[in-house]
Amino acid sequence: MAHILVIDDEQDICRLIEKVLGRDGHTVTARNSAAGLEASDLKPYDLLILDVMMPEVDGFSFCYQVRRAVDCPILFLTAKTMEQDIVEGFAMGGDDYIRKPFGVAELRARVTAHLRREGRQHHQTITSGRYYFDLSAREVHIRLSVPGADTEFEKIPLTRSEYQICEYLVRNKGQVFSLESILEAVLGYDSESDASAIRMHIKNIRGKFSKYSEQSACPISTVWGVGYKWQ
Repeated sequence: MAHILVIDDEQDICRLIEKVLGRDGHTVTARNSAAGLEASDLKPYDLLILDVMMPEVDGFSFCYQVRRAVDCPILFLTAKTMEQDIVEGFAMGGDDYIRKPFGVAELRARVTAHLRREGRQHHQTITSGRYYFDLSAREVHIRLSVPGADTEFEKIPLTRSEYQICEYLVRNKGQVFSLESILEAVLGYDSESDASAIRMHIKNIRGKFSKYSEQSACPISTVWGVGYKWQ
């Protein structure tokens, strides 16, 4: 079972999450503030749940501060429902969000899905055109020069969820998937989840790939009325 850190300034929320996830066999540590926490303090945890609206240090800011050193899934608890707010959370390195007030079943399903995804086994590498996937490091690199002794690669700065979407699509190159299919296969969500999260992630992926448009167009293409594919 997993060791989960919950940071929320509402004590009742912390108690609820401790109770619910504790019943599933997880060890839950709860804090009412992220102030004073360093990335090194987060190494024991398999998953983080962060409230967005907190005094001193808000969830988005804390995620941004620690994400480069923390590889575990990060879920936001948020009362915000505007698309731009959700996009900002993904850009900070978050993997998912749970809207307040949330149901117990949704909380359990999302936590279980992300932990299950973490346990999947990977091969070592995948190459597709100019793109090189380091599956152990969970990184995507693009080749900037002609193959040879001095071949140059540059890492594309994807968030965890963006990487997982790219990996799933490249493993099934040429096959078209709907938003719902990607949601279920990559993030493992149940029916309570919102497939629009995948659309936002793909929008962010394309924005990051656009930097390399002169070398290679974004390999994720839209098949109108159907979904997306890696071409």
